[in-house]
Amino acid sequence: MFVREKRIGRYVYVYLVETVREDGQIKQRIIRNLGRKEDVERRGDLDRLVRSAARLAQRSMILSLMDEGSVPALRCKRLGPPLLFERLWRDSGCGEVLHELLADRGFEFPVERAVFLTVLHRLMVSGSDRACEQWRDDYRIDGVDELQLHHLYRAMAGAHRTRSMGPGLARRGVACGRSSRPHAHRT
Repeated sequence: MFVREKRIGRYVYVYLVETVREDGQIKQRIIRNLGRKEDVERRGDLDRLVRSAARLAQRSMILSLMDEGSVPALRCKRLGPPLLFERLWRDSGCGEVLHELLADRGFEFPVERAVFLTVLHRLMVSGSDRACEQWRDDYRIDGVDELQLHHLYRAMAGAHRTRSMGPGLARRGVACGRSSRPHAHRT
């Protein structure tokens, strides 16, 4: 089914038409004459018809919205790696260990989420904290939307100590649950 315009004399008429097969041949059959084009446009008949049909045809509705330029902003986000790593993080106890270690530190941002984000980023693409801040926009990771770059820097400060942060969380490269004592170099 579709809409067709046809000029008759000095006027253009709008018809609702369907394609049918009769006696082995394809023909177009007029279902309804909607009237003169300018009257149909003024009354908004086609817009109402499209909205009515769109309730049953989601694809047409999206395409019509795109033509109008009124498509809501849609973003696809990846969720596989965060879901898998979130389970490993929880099952290994890394999150709990961080929460216990940080309980009396008084951070004003979710440090455990910042560490989770930066570790996941390093596992996936290996890059800086600055790159991590941009990388996370493509992923759906719970609890990280409000984190800012300086939070990532503070969470991953390693052995550095600052007055506002207190002692460093852990040396870089030291896994959760392991001692933060420096290890002797192996030869």
